[in-house]
Amino acid sequence: MSLFLTSNILSAPHGFFTRKGGHSKGVYSSLNCALGSDDNIDDALKNRSLALSGISKESQLVGLYQIHSNIVHVIDNAEERLRGDAMVSNTEGIALSILTADCAPVLFHDAKNKIIGAAHAGWKGAYGGIIENTIRKMCDIGAEKENIHAVIGPCISQESYEVGAEFFDRIAQPSFFKPSERKDHHYFDLPAYIYEKLCLCHIGEISSLQNDTYAQSELFFSYRFNSHHKKNDYGRQISIIALP
Repeated sequence: MSLFLTSNILSAPHGFFTRKGGHSKGVYSSLNCALGSDDNIDDALKNRSLALSGISKESQLVGLYQIHSNIVHVIDNAEERLRGDAMVSNTEGIALSILTADCAPVLFHDAKNKIIGAAHAGWKGAYGGIIENTIRKMCDIGAEKENIHAVIGPCISQESYEVGAEFFDRIAQPSFFKPSERKDHHYFDLPAYIYEKLCLCHIGEISSLQNDTYAQSELFFSYRFNSHHKKNDYGRQISIIALP
């Protein structure tokens, strides 16, 4: 059985899935949901169906070709796989999905106006405005900021995310860094960075699950963990939110 985490501030059917309970083998073991990996495509498709069935048996699953951008799409059908990093929808029977393996999945819901959103927020997307653009696009289709709730799912934590001087200089907000033992290196707090961006949007309620994908690599896929351990590829977990 697949395993997923939820938040009580989201009333829409949703789940932040772990890597457990799927069909894939090897470095993709076992609930790898990435169609773009070198995993067996049939296993990845079965994993996606299995995850969706845990959230909504009546919905169609929509995903993106993720490119670490600030591009957000309004989704009203499940026919096309678009390039971008966030989606919003007010169409019943649609389930929005995001794939991650250290970047943060962020799920959004305006229960009053029946609008959902899902964003893939790595440092580049968050820096470029993917959070703000998702909220703006939700409001474009009828959401109200004060009614939007958002949850940051499992992602790499500060203790596991060492970066170099160029990264530190580019973000240029020292409060999100602490010094590393290595010269000119720091540890970056990605979930706190995203949390502040959500706060600055003045939405209704915000939560962060505080799971570290790197430190909990037995439970979550982690690109950085696999890279450090010389693995040839990595899986991606899925996060889903649906309008029933």
